[in-house]
Amino acid sequence: MWIEIAVGASGVALISWLVRQEQMTRARLREALLRLAEFKTTRHLELVEEQSKQQALLDSMVEGVLLLDPQGRVEHMNPALVRLFGLNGEIRNKPVAEAVPLPGLAELAQRTVHQGRLTDQELELPGDSPKTLQVNAVALRDPDRLLAGTLFVFHDLTQYKRLGEQRREFVANVSHELRTPLSLIKGYTETLLGGAKEDPETSTRFLQIIDKHADRLTFLIEDLLTISKLESGQVIMNLQPTNLHEVAAQVVDDLRVKAAERATQLRNEVPEALRIHGDGDRLQQVLSNLVDNAIKYGRPGGRVVVGARSLHEDIVEAWVADDGVGIPAEARDRIFERFYRVDKGRSREQGGTGLGLSIVKHIVQAHGGDVRVESEPGRGSCFYFTLPRVNEPPE
Repeated sequence: MWIEIAVGASGVALISWLVRQEQMTRARLREALLRLAEFKTTRHLELVEEQSKQQALLDSMVEGVLLLDPQGRVEHMNPALVRLFGLNGEIRNKPVAEAVPLPGLAELAQRTVHQGRLTDQELELPGDSPKTLQVNAVALRDPDRLLAGTLFVFHDLTQYKRLGEQRREFVANVSHELRTPLSLIKGYTETLLGGAKEDPETSTRFLQIIDKHADRLTFLIEDLLTISKLESGQVIMNLQPTNLHEVAAQVVDDLRVKAAERATQLRNEVPEALRIHGDGDRLQQVLSNLVDNAIKYGRPGGRVVVGARSLHEDIVEAWVADDGVGIPAEARDRIFERFYRVDKGRSREQGGTGLGLSIVKHIVQAHGGDVRVESEPGRGSCFYFTLPRVNEPPE
C-alpha cells in the first residue's frame, strides 16, 4: 500500500514538473516572439525613416535626379527634374525616350550601361528657352553584377553659359571702346610730334580732337566704375524724401546749353509738390542720362519733356519723352543692355559710352522700381520708370 502511495505521489510530482516545464517553454517562446515582433517593428521604422530621409534629400536637391529600372523605364524622379523638363502627368514605368523630352538621353542610357559611368556629358534641351544640361550617369549593379538600374543627375548650365558669354562680350566691348579713342589720341599725338605742331591752326584742331577723346575715355572709365559698383551692390542709396520737381529742374538747367545747340526745347512738367523716397543725386544721374540721350538722338528743333504722376498712393511714375526718330521694335528689348547701341556709328560720334541706359536701369531697380521704353519709329520715344512715393500726412 505504501508503495502504491509513493508511486502515485511520484507520478503527480512528475506531472506537475512537466506542466511547469511546458509553461516555462511557452513563456520563453512567447518572449522570443515578442522580441522578434519588436525587432521587426523597429527595423521597419528604421527602414521607413531611412527612406524618408533619402526622399527628403532627393526632393531638396536643385539638380534633377532620374532613376531607370533595368529595362530602361522610369522608376523614380525628383521634383527638380519635373521642373527642369516641365513634365506633366505620370511618367513612371514609361520608357525614358517617351517620358523625358531630351534628345540623346536614351542613347546616353545605353552607353552608360555598357561603360558603367559617364561624367560631364552636355546635352541641349530645345524649346522656347533652350537649355544646356550637364549629365552625370552611373549604372547600378547588384552583388551578382546584374544590372539593377541607371542613375542620372542633371545640372542646368544655362545660366553659367550665359554669364560666360556676357563676360566675354563685355571684355570685347570694353576693349573695343578703349581701343578707338586711344588709337586716335596716339595717332594725333604722333602727328603733332612729327612736325604738325609748327602749324598753329592744325595744332589747335588736333589738340581739340585729343581733348575730346580723352574726355570720352574719362566718361567711359567713370561709367564702368559706376556700373561695376551698382551691379556688385557697393553703392548704398541715400534714400530720403526728395522733391522730384527740383531734381528735374536741376537736370534741365544743367543741360539747357546743350539743348540750345540743337534748338531743342526742354520742359519740366513734374508736379511741384510731388515727393518720392529716393536718392536725389542718383535720380539726377538717371534723369541726366535720359534727357541727354533725348537731346542727342532727338530731332533738331524738337522737344524733350520730363514728367511724372502718382500711379497710386505708394508709386510714382516718371518719364522723359522726345519727338525724335524713335527706336526700332527689335532694339527695344535690348536698349538697356551694356554697350548696346541702336546706331553704333552715330552713338560714338555723339560721344556716348553705351552704358548710360544700363546705369539708369540699375539705379531705378536699386530704388525698387522698374524701367521701360515705349517708342514708334518717326514718332519719338518715351522712357518710363517707377519710384516709391512719400505719403504726405493729411493737413
